[in-house]
Amino acid sequence: MENADTNDEVGANVGYLVWRLSTRWRATLDRALAPYGLTQAQYSVLAPLYGLTRDGTRPSQRRLADLTGLDAVYISKLVRALERLGLVTRTASTADPRAVELSLTDSGVETAQCTIELVYDLRDRLTAPLGGNNSGRTAELAAMLRELLDAPEGVE
Repeated sequence: MENADTNDEVGANVGYLVWRLSTRWRATLDRALAPYGLTQAQYSVLAPLYGLTRDGTRPSQRRLADLTGLDAVYISKLVRALERLGLVTRTASTADPRAVELSLTDSGVETAQCTIELVYDLRDRLTAPLGGNNSGRTAELAAMLRELLDAPEGVE
């Protein structure tokens, strides 16, 4: 009987379920992005950078960190990896010599376009049990996750 109680407890543990789902999704994305030489973490920088630079803007690493919610040091590490892959260029800002501005190379733009489409299709398959990317249930889940992410840490 203890085993059934443990299973119920694990199945109701939101933190565990979020962790397990995010681990599964990350592994799935890593496999899908591997032919492009990317990891899910690198994609999580490349795709938003593509969105920020489509109009010719050269965002700073700080702006990219703020947009993605990732630590600035981690962004720097991921950007350097993308730079080594020939997808991103980094230059010192003329407005602030401490800041680094980012842009995509032609190869970076092409890779971003291909992988964004790939990930969108993959996300549609992964959310199929909820009705896909554009379903009300998926929108509801996204809203709940945003609410959790926007809450201050350690709220009592």
